Amino acid sequence: MNCLIVRAHPLEENLTRRFSDFASNRLEAAGHEVSLVDLYAEDFDPRLTAAERASYYADRYDRSGMERHIAALGAAELLVLAFPTWWFGPPAIMKGWLDRVMAPGVAFDHGRDFGPIVPKLPGLKQVIAITTLGSPWWVDRLVLRRPVRRVLKTAVFGGCAPNARFTYLPFYQAETATDDRIARFEKRIARAIGS
Repeated sequence: MNCLIVRAHPLEENLTRRFSDFASNRLEAAGHEVSLVDLYAEDFDPRLTAAERASYYADRYDRSGMERHIAALGAAELLVLAFPTWWFGPPAIMKGWLDRVMAPGVAFDHGRDFGPIVPKLPGLKQVIAITTLGSPWWVDRLVLRRPVRRVLKTAVFGGCAPNARFTYLPFYQAETATDDRIARFEKRIARAIGS
């Protein structure tokens, strides 16, 4: 299976890196092909360019500079997004990757008369969002109703890859992580990726 891992965290030592490396190692050990995109390491520019935005409704989306990312997404059967949740959203660099890569003609086509979008990622079978949060579970689930999960599952991948299985793996109270909690969470990751 072709697997793409997109990671976003500015620090070298962090749980996002640990969890994404864990997923990568397990997938490779199971014989899958794994590609890693580390957005901070490659200094990814999250800003949608003027040319990209101007081409949003044109005959062809301006893919300049995004070809490698677009090709990796198009080849992926499993997509793992690994990032911290800040202010109950993904970091700007991850949001920018979604803005620039999950684009018209790539991840979706515009519907007739601006109706519902038409999905373009039929090869994407599974999406896993691995995220760390500082808050306790009840704030994310009960107070804010899991905004990151809702946006990714329903708005982004529900529109672009509706047949892909979506798994949301939040690691709460990350600042007070213990070795035992980390080990249990890594077991959840292993189950989600089927290894």
